Amino acid sequence: MVLVLKVLSLFDGMSCGQIALNRLGFNIDKYYASEIDKYAIQVTQKNFPNTFQIGDVTKINTEYFKDIDLLLAGSPCQGFSFAGKQLAFEDPRSALFFEFIRILKEIKPKYFLLENVRMKKDFLNIISKQVGCKPILINSALVSAQNRQRFYWTNIPGVEQPKDKNILLETILEDDAVEPMLSNIYGGFGEKKPRLHRNKSVTIRTASGGGHIPSVTLKKYDKCFYRKLMPIEAERLQTVPEGYTEGVSNTQRYKMLGNGFTVEVICHILKNIRKITEMIKR
Repeated sequence: MVLVLKVLSLFDGMSCGQIALNRLGFNIDKYYASEIDKYAIQVTQKNFPNTFQIGDVTKINTEYFKDIDLLLAGSPCQGFSFAGKQLAFEDPRSALFFEFIRILKEIKPKYFLLENVRMKKDFLNIISKQVGCKPILINSALVSAQNRQRFYWTNIPGVEQPKDKNILLETILEDDAVEPMLSNIYGGFGEKKPRLHRNKSVTIRTASGGGHIPSVTLKKYDKCFYRKLMPIEAERLQTVPEGYTEGVSNTQRYKMLGNGFTVEVICHILKNIRKITEMIKR
């Protein structure tokens, strides 16, 4: 059964929500994206040319969006993150959360989903009170090869922790990019090739992390070798289709991937809409 949805996505970025909906087989009647970053918009329109770009979230007139089925948002997190100064709502970027609340209350969508970082309990309680529900904390490591803990607030019933797919970091790396560099450093592998750390310690950080590009660690004997992740590897960490972010600079690719959703987590949450609809139609 194909479900038809009208979607409004705030802080849409490169439209990871749209990737998830398409992956789940939803039929999107209209997808409205509120975004101001020109590079993220460029990538979205390359992949989803029928997206309606509506610009700045603070200028949205909700009278035009009263029939929205799903409201998505990953509001800026810099003010809440433990990695930042934790200015919370005094940070103008994180204060944009209240635009989500304004729009949520005015359009009253059938379903909503809000994502944000791990934060102090005080901040968490304020957001939960405003949204009207408690969040679920999900680590992307359950469905991808990266450690990325995020809170998700939603009125979609039945959302639980996803099952661990046990995806290791080494499974998403480009071997051809690793071995030549190691060979140059170590003068060949000999009988023992370097081994990868078999954990999920890599994290793609957002722009608030100083444009940090995640690295991968390899070992040979007692020596370590570090290299930057390739853009295609960062896409795999976020479970984004390979090559999705092509067409802009690598700097912009890392930035938008760091700011985006882990697509498979969003799929895990949104699939419950299908379950609910199927139960109603029985």
